[in-house]
Amino acid sequence: MNDDYTPQQRLSEVNKAIQAVLLGGQSYKLGSRSVSRADLALLKAMRDELEAAIVNEVPTPLFGDTYVAFFEGR
Repeated sequence: MNDDYTPQQRLSEVNKAIQAVLLGGQSYKLGSRSVSRADLALLKAMRDELEAAIVNEVPTPLFGDTYVAFFEGR
């Protein structure tokens, strides 16, 4: 991928690749030629990393994917 892509643009491309694998299969053969798409598990891992990177770009007083809970009444 081009390094000029933003994480949002990369996420869009990864989602398109996942969709292509889901709709067209992991690999196919045309005559004597064989075509294999990217590994679905790898694409999903890339998607998770990009989503985390996008979440971490937003300034917040908490850590990414962190929740606060208060337990009272002990």
